[in-house]
Amino acid sequence: MHIEFRHLRTIRAIHEAGGLARAAEAMNITQSALSHQVKGLEDQAGVELFVRRTKPLRLSAAGLKMLRLAERILPEIEALEDEFANLQSGRSGRLHIAIECHACFDWLFPVLEQFRRAWPEVDVDIRPGLAFDALPALKREEVDLVVSSDPEELADVDFSPLFDYEPVFVAAAQHPLAQKPFVEAGDFRTETLITYPVERARLDVFSQLLTPAKVEPRAVRQVELTAVILLLVASNRGVAVLPDWVVRDVRYHSDYVTRPITETGLTRRLYAATRAEDTARPFMAHLLKLARTEPVKLQRAGRGEGAVSPA
Repeated sequence: MHIEFRHLRTIRAIHEAGGLARAAEAMNITQSALSHQVKGLEDQAGVELFVRRTKPLRLSAAGLKMLRLAERILPEIEALEDEFANLQSGRSGRLHIAIECHACFDWLFPVLEQFRRAWPEVDVDIRPGLAFDALPALKREEVDLVVSSDPEELADVDFSPLFDYEPVFVAAAQHPLAQKPFVEAGDFRTETLITYPVERARLDVFSQLLTPAKVEPRAVRQVELTAVILLLVASNRGVAVLPDWVVRDVRYHSDYVTRPITETGLTRRLYAATRAEDTARPFMAHLLKLARTEPVKLQRAGRGEGAVSPA
């Protein structure tokens, strides 16, 4: 016996309509075509599916078994069809994010909260464990977006600019370097530098300042949480270099001082790496828009500025 989805839909439609004529009208086919379909199904089954001597038309015991099958299977099929339709239209999908910027959680969570409200059907996840192998994971489709400050030339991968930021030196208010208008690479030789637990190449203070100058801090202490880094800095246990959106609340706190890195300051740019085929998907485009605007709000709040233009 070969049962097709249309057979299950037919059984359900006739049962719900109470007759062939109304069911045919609901299914937008002729009554004779529907009768032929039912006859063919009964011939396959070898039993009658309807008791034709009753009005309205009533399912036989065998027909009721098929109806129960239809009521179990068809909702799952229809849900799958809706899901595929949403994927085609861009209303749903998967958005798994890998972060090469440890401090990015400070602005990413507000972005994702706004995104969740607009795109509830998109499956969102953050994969920090892939941070050291993020771009290959993007190519392998293990993640869908990588936040990075180090764009590369990769086939079929787009690096969309998000915003510019300033790495800022942070120290306790009583620290000797607090007297300087800015800090330079040599100032770190006698300092304990408190950083996030990532490789040096991913830290702006090393990649943009210390490594090119061939300067090594007196010590490096790795700490997972931004709040703990700031706590240690306030206790004069070391100094740190953090993005400007992280220090927005401590710039005016009496326990801290913030200073530019070098006389002219450092400027870095964050990017969102996505597979080229996904960049223009509606939910991805909306996320990129949010990721350009939300961090700028944090920077604006920290600087007390009236306007800041995203990259």
